[in-house]
Amino acid sequence: MRATWELTAGGFRRHSRYRMGILAAMVANIMFGMIRASLLVATIEAAGAPVAGYDRLTAITYVWIGQALLGPIDLWGGSGWEMNNRVKQGDLVTDLLRPVHPLLQWTAQEVGRAASQVLPRFVPMLVVGALLTGLRLPTEPLSYLLFLWALLVAVVLSHTAWLLVGLLALWVVEVRGYLVAMMVVANLFSGLLIPVQWFPTWARGVIDHSPFRHMFQTPIDLLTGLADGRRLVLLAEQLAWALTLLALAALVLRRGGRKLEVQGG
Repeated sequence: MRATWELTAGGFRRHSRYRMGILAAMVANIMFGMIRASLLVATIEAAGAPVAGYDRLTAITYVWIGQALLGPIDLWGGSGWEMNNRVKQGDLVTDLLRPVHPLLQWTAQEVGRAASQVLPRFVPMLVVGALLTGLRLPTEPLSYLLFLWALLVAVVLSHTAWLLVGLLALWVVEVRGYLVAMMVVANLFSGLLIPVQWFPTWARGVIDHSPFRHMFQTPIDLLTGLADGRRLVLLAEQLAWALTLLALAALVLRRGGRKLEVQGG
């Protein structure tokens, strides 16, 4: 337990140092947030009625919460690219030799990284959104508690999904194509580009029960109130996907570890 805490704290300290990078990312997110909000509002106004439960203010709130989540949640594949490099450079061998399970090491460090982004990126983004356009946020404390839990699970889920892609480097020479493909799929089906509720009915049946939805859209729905009546179902599905991918990553790592032992002794 002490080792896990130290790894989490280390991840927090490591990523808290890049203050100018955090500031630049926040400014960029604000600009893109304003553009995305205007596009979604234009779509709703063109429809002349709320679209799949999204009226003007709900759509704006969705955008600003999403922009705020881009700091804590890894949707761009940083974990996958880093894992690819660790395999190719041999650093994975060091991870396997440490007394703490590699998955626990990487997950703890990722949670620390995500925590380092909450105050400097998540909270200010919501404040900016509230000042510029207004937000529709819940008044009951339970919604915020459920959101924080969903955010934590989303961080672990997204991180583990990218780890699995990065671990393909144990079997294939080049994984950049897989990482780019994963980025396209994750960004589209997670709710980053448009709300998942806006997809056609035939696609919703697949997306709603995929891990991608729970990487991004589920925390947003919990905070905007669009998950009312389905909150426990969404949280259960999200946790189930996180545990499933962790178990799969442990299996892949065990098989890959044997392969490394055969090749390198």
